[in-house]
Amino acid sequence: MSRRRSSYRRKRIDKASRFLMVALLLFMVVVLIGSPLQKYFAQRAQINALSAQVKANQAELEQARRELELWNDPEYIKSQARSRLHFVLPGERQYILTNPITLDGEKNSNQVANNVPSGVPWYSRLIATITEAGIDK
Repeated sequence: MSRRRSSYRRKRIDKASRFLMVALLLFMVVVLIGSPLQKYFAQRAQINALSAQVKANQAELEQARRELELWNDPEYIKSQARSRLHFVLPGERQYILTNPITLDGEKNSNQVANNVPSGVPWYSRLIATITEAGIDK
């Protein structure tokens, strides 16, 4: 009978020690792999953020290239000089309306001209129109 109890206890201790060894092994695996896994996921998130930033920068670059192409066109430059700086060709006469209502009854759409300070020298107004035109709307 004592032989049976001894073998039963030994089996029970063996099962408990096996369970303890497996649990210890799993704990060691989690500890050893956890830190590199956390670093991996953090780096993947950083890579995704940087790739999104690169895409945004490329879109902005394409927009700047399109705008540069516009500025390479002499007709576009002439139209911008007429609208922003109120340039006229020789022999033309320019009329500047001081009220915000146009002849058609519509509101004046030139927001840059509305924001130009009055009563200052012409070069200050020129700089004000250039800086105002560069602001995104």
